[in-house]
Amino acid sequence: MDNSRKIQFGVLGVVALLFVANLMGAFDGILGKKDAAADEARAAVTANAGEVSPTNAATTKAAPAAAEAPVGPLTTVKFDSNEFDYGVIDQGEKVTHVYKFTNTGSEPLIISNAKGSCGCTVPQWPKDPIMPGTDGEIKVQFDSKGKRGKQSKRVTITANTDPSQTFLTIKGEINAPEGDAIKAQPIKPAAPAQK
Repeated sequence: MDNSRKIQFGVLGVVALLFVANLMGAFDGILGKKDAAADEARAAVTANAGEVSPTNAATTKAAPAAAEAPVGPLTTVKFDSNEFDYGVIDQGEKVTHVYKFTNTGSEPLIISNAKGSCGCTVPQWPKDPIMPGTDGEIKVQFDSKGKRGKQSKRVTITANTDPSQTFLTIKGEINAPEGDAIKAQPIKPAAPAQK
């Protein structure tokens, strides 16, 4: 292997290492990306749990961050409705629905993530803990651009509940203009490898 190849692999390795460190939050303190209020609320919940604390966090097995619920005592949540049917709309319209919920447990509810099943479904959720007995809202916007026919999209909510994930559905039917077929994009062949 020639030196330029070795240098390329070395640079790619360093970039990959920096990317992973950034994903793990290693640079948050250096860059000043701290949310003191959220950290304080999480610390209060964690202190009551006795499961993971700053002193024993190193000995606790970590799960993947994307699907991980906040650490601490569990609570329960009740949604007024987990499904919304927007009926029939025209292609290109945007539909917004607010899913209302109540923290029915005895511990603060911490929603760590809300993710739509595709880029056309975008949720907004409360970042601060929801205290017991308190109501909250998750706003979901669905963009029907480029869609046609019956659609059903799902939003996955991850929180300190059991199970840790709750699913919300937004569905309906989209009218597309006549003759407006969705055209498949041709797949471009990969460029030949350079030697």
